This record gives sequence, C-alpha cells and structure tokens, in this order.
Amino acid sequence: MSGDATRLRELVTILIDNAIKYSDPGTAVRVDLKRNGSSAELRVVDEGRGIEPGALPRIFDRFFRADKARSREMGGTGLGLAIAKWIAEAHKGTIAIDSTPGRGTAVKVELPASA
Repeated sequence: MSGDATRLRELVTILIDNAIKYSDPGTAVRVDLKRNGSSAELRVVDEGRGIEPGALPRIFDRFFRADKARSREMGGTGLGLAIAKWIAEAHKGTIAIDSTPGRGTAVKVELPASA
C-alpha cells in the first residue's frame, strides 16, 4: 500500500502498544497483515482484559479512557485510538474494535491496497 510511512508506523505502534499495555504478562498479542481483495487488512488481537460494551461507542473519542483507574497507573492521555482512527481515515481506510470483557480485544484496520 502507499501512504505516509511515518503515520502508518504510528498507527501500528499505537495498536500494538495498547494490546500489550492492557494484557497480562504471558498472554498473547497477535498481529496479522494480509491482502483482502482491494484492501490491506491489519488485525491486532490480544487476550487482555477487554473493553466493556458501554465504552465501545466512545472508544475513539479524544481523551476517553474506558478504565480511568488503570489508565492513570499506566500513563497515557486517552488520545491513542483517536489518533489511530484519524490516521486510518486520512488513508481512506476504516478501523473497528471488537472486544469481550475478560477475553480480549481485536482491532481491525482496512486500508486501500496498491496495485
């Protein structure tokens, strides 16, 4: 695919950093990248604590933190996923999150693939 390499690297870093940050030591974080027709599909899947269903509609909002107590311990500003969404959309792509509390989170980014 073509795009701003610095921003795309930032997008991947945000997603992997979040997956590691919100997972317990020894649990898996999986990163997959594949071509899906005319799209490049990136998936970051963790076995972490997951996100409560009520928080999912706001997860891409600036400064939103799903778990405010744990977020203070771990640092961060609540901007990572908002930035990730901005980068995906700036590249004419989409980003979506599927999460189950206590079981983990899967983030899927689809971006137009180059010929």
